[in-house]
Amino acid sequence: MARKFSRSHEEAARSDWPGAFRNDPHRGESARSSESPHGDKQRRARIEIAFEEQTVLGALFGQFDQNLVQIENRMGVYISARGNKAVIEGPDDAVARARDVLKGMHQRLLSGHEVDAGAVDSLIMMSNEPTLEGIITGAPDGAPPIMIRTRKKTIVPRSATQIDYMRALVRDDVIFALGPAGTGKTYLAVAQAVAQLISGSVQRLILSRPAVEAGERLGFLPGDMKEKVDPYLRPLYDALYDCMPPEQVERRLASGEIEIAPIAFMRGRTLADAFVILDEAQNTTPMQMKMFLTRFGQNSRMVICGDPKQTDLPGGSAASGLNDAVNRLDGVEGIGMIRFNVADVVRHPIVGRIVEAYEGKDG
Repeated sequence: MARKFSRSHEEAARSDWPGAFRNDPHRGESARSSESPHGDKQRRARIEIAFEEQTVLGALFGQFDQNLVQIENRMGVYISARGNKAVIEGPDDAVARARDVLKGMHQRLLSGHEVDAGAVDSLIMMSNEPTLEGIITGAPDGAPPIMIRTRKKTIVPRSATQIDYMRALVRDDVIFALGPAGTGKTYLAVAQAVAQLISGSVQRLILSRPAVEAGERLGFLPGDMKEKVDPYLRPLYDALYDCMPPEQVERRLASGEIEIAPIAFMRGRTLADAFVILDEAQNTTPMQMKMFLTRFGQNSRMVICGDPKQTDLPGGSAASGLNDAVNRLDGVEGIGMIRFNVADVVRHPIVGRIVEAYEGKDG
């Protein structure tokens, strides 16, 4: 059954799409030029896509076609769905991108991945990337798609910068992941670490962060050492449990294969055959950062995550070890620098707007 026009779509169809389209026999598409209100001509297009696997169409279009509406609102096109076909109409560049997004969604479903509002939004954000099809289905030269496989899920990049980050996680010895909250810095690092631990390419997973409160003093915390530091390390636990079954996390924590500790416990150690992650690195001092980086051992990988603009060091005037390390090490062979920005935020879209507003005020 064809999707019904909303009032806004009916008005758009009457005002923007009078008359017939000129068929292009070579592309199976139709296009024409129209004049914008400003007097310049804008090429319009109409593309029809047929999906052979019809069992996933319900998930592809979404309940009440919510996925199609999301694409329409974000990309400025109109999509009409009937049976196993979808017709996309709008400016030719937006139509081509919307086609790639729909194909990417369809391939995700065929590969067994879910397609929710976040996945649709991420594919829309990446639709300007020429490698979008390669990310989802594999590159034309037969290279595998970019993904991280864990026991609980398979993770694909959800922003353009995440593509570079996921490549760096398997290429570089030391990776600095810099940028605002919600860009997937820590989550992807933990996922890659879990994947390598499961495959046996590393023997240990070590997760660390400074025990610094975010703008408040918690005072005395009861319990043993683990209970005292756990509140600071909770985000790392959350990422772990999202990538591994709880019983496996607990078993590996008990055996020492997974270790979670404050950075103060790193002094004097050599971290060999390990995947080491330092989270909230902006809250280290230069001496702490130097100490941590020099723990690097054979057959190891080290990821340092942090937001240089969100330092919680006491007094506000202390130098950040993250900023100091980036200034010293940028360009050093074997060290990757991945810089995220507000456009890479993959949490709720409002998080990106909040980050942008705060950075605008501070800048």
